[in-house]
Amino acid sequence: YGGMGLDFSYSIAVAEELGSIRCGGVPMAVGVQAGMSTPALTRFGSDELKKRFLVPTIAGDVVACLGVSEAGAGSDVANIKTTAVKKGDEYVINGGKMWTTSGCQADWMCLLANTSEGPPHRNKSLICLPMDLPGIHVAKKIDKLGMRSSDTAQIFFEDVRVPRKNLIGEEGKGFTYQMLQFQEERLWGVATVLTPLETVIRETIAYTRQRKVFDQPVLHNQAVHFRLAELATELELLRSLLYRTVALYVEGNEVTKFASMAKLKAGRLAREVTDSCLQFWGGMGFTSEVLVSRLYRDLRLMSIGGGTDETMLSIICKYMETLPSK
Repeated sequence: YGGMGLDFSYSIAVAEELGSIRCGGVPMAVGVQAGMSTPALTRFGSDELKKRFLVPTIAGDVVACLGVSEAGAGSDVANIKTTAVKKGDEYVINGGKMWTTSGCQADWMCLLANTSEGPPHRNKSLICLPMDLPGIHVAKKIDKLGMRSSDTAQIFFEDVRVPRKNLIGEEGKGFTYQMLQFQEERLWGVATVLTPLETVIRETIAYTRQRKVFDQPVLHNQAVHFRLAELATELELLRSLLYRTVALYVEGNEVTKFASMAKLKAGRLAREVTDSCLQFWGGMGFTSEVLVSRLYRDLRLMSIGGGTDETMLSIICKYMETLPSK
């Protein structure tokens, strides 16, 4: 369908390299296009759907978005309220989506909606939804603390009619498909923070080496260079966990626990590195003129988007409960 046929490790290599971009919004947009809106379609979609939606998305001719989160259902995906009711050969969609990356400009959405009134983990389906259909209202582009270059939309659906053949895979399997996608999304997110955090540490070392306070460089304070050494060490540990998890995943192993651990650590370390380094920049760190202040805002999302820290902790705890007791 136009892809290169490479395994997931290559996506992680791309994600890590995209971290060289000096903001978080652009890598996030690419990630949504390449690794969040398309995996379920790639794995489970019909040949017709792949030709219509996947081929132009891979080519970069259209923009895709992922419609999962709602105002009352962020990390709690099972609690979404958007419905897609069968009427003849169509689904009639009502509800809304929130925090939709690329939503204002998207040509189509990978939409998660309730297609029955059954149990919440078995009543959801994924649907390829063209964004030019009547009844789709892009309410606003959301003004955000960080990721300010990213298009983030609030969207409402009012009696939107879409052909039932736009269903991805089997009806009622949407929650399962989405959970599979989340592991790749979280690993992609981890990969995108490695280079920015490394850059912030490196630039902070350079700045504190030339910035003098009380007639000596800030870096010459043991508290400063010890702290930077600690942060650099934590970053390399995160990199090792990511690479181990990706290697296991490529081999076909179930990696939910490790992916959740990596996502948790990435979010916390992003906050820790940017906060500590910003402090060492002094007054300059509180301006919009330096990278550290931008990443302080942009990377704060890592602990929230794609599953909060608290959600990751809950997942890890569940896997720990399955460990045999000594």
